[in-house]
Amino acid sequence: MYFHRKNTVLPNFYHIFSIEWKGRSSFIRRMCCQNKGGNILIEVRNLVKKYGDHIAVDHLDFTVEKGKIYGFLGPNGAGKSTTMNMITGYIASTEGEILIDGHNILDEPEVAKKKIGYLPEIPPLYQDMTVMEYLKFAAELKSIPKEEREKNIKEVMSTTKLEDMKKRLIKNLSKGYKQRVGLAQALLGYPEVIILDEPTVGLDPKQIIEIRDLIKSLGKKHTVILSSHILSEVSAVCDHVLIIDRGKLVASDTPENLSKVMTGMNSLELTVKGEEAVIRDALGMVENIEDIAYHSSMTEGACDFTIKISGDMDMRENIFFALSEVKCPILRMQPTNMSLEEVFLKLTNDEGRLEDKEMEGEK
Repeated sequence: MYFHRKNTVLPNFYHIFSIEWKGRSSFIRRMCCQNKGGNILIEVRNLVKKYGDHIAVDHLDFTVEKGKIYGFLGPNGAGKSTTMNMITGYIASTEGEILIDGHNILDEPEVAKKKIGYLPEIPPLYQDMTVMEYLKFAAELKSIPKEEREKNIKEVMSTTKLEDMKKRLIKNLSKGYKQRVGLAQALLGYPEVIILDEPTVGLDPKQIIEIRDLIKSLGKKHTVILSSHILSEVSAVCDHVLIIDRGKLVASDTPENLSKVMTGMNSLELTVKGEEAVIRDALGMVENIEDIAYHSSMTEGACDFTIKISGDMDMRENIFFALSEVKCPILRMQPTNMSLEEVFLKLTNDEGRLEDKEMEGEK
């Protein structure tokens, strides 16, 4: 069944795409002229959103670079969804501005929105359409030229692995395949940035892995902003993490750097075979080791230690030689890192703020 535009009430989501699409060649020319050598795709400047006396987003500033996968995290009520709705142009900001490849989302909405593909948490699907009918409908809404629609639809179905489902009614698809259909419509029109809001919510473990792999593949051709409550998922696929709390940005860095900053020191976890006193004396002879903490080990005849090292020096080789001299073999040696879940919890409680942690390090 095909729904004609005049007789169909469109989901609110589709206001983003009711714009004229003037072809890829002119699109590429404009992009090159306006962002020569630039790597910034999205700029959020002093963004504020107020609802009466309530400040949902509080002077938010960040940038999104081309070719990366960003994780956008925040507890419930932090302003995450509000920010994403402002980036897509669905709602207007109270103050500040959002630039999409140099174009203000409010002043130049047609140009800016062409560069965005958006998959909301609940995909705006018509259940009585087939997959092919729906994608043709979405392509028409995006005003993709007729001569380019078939090729574009074929490409997005290949990317999302929907070729075998194109004649199936959407209502008969599994939740995982419905997410794929929603993602396929977001890819129509060759947008530079793909924004995904909770793309794996409600999926089973197998479907989550499939969507996760799909997001990784999208990162090779698009910039991706992924909003998710599943922190292990963000850690697995994202190059950069943005964390907001109470409308403010509290962290923006790679998962690895966030872990290092929040841990607070250069430290190592060791499992060493031998007697505690012998091992402790040997480690005590190594320069730049500030603290040695002993822990009982699950390995028979071994000891576990946490070693804190001053500065950013790599002391693994020195530790290896010190312990080899006393014939205490190292069974395990790895950096002490906080998981993304631990970083998130520490940053979004009353006392944990990245700025506070950095200030403590400067004292």
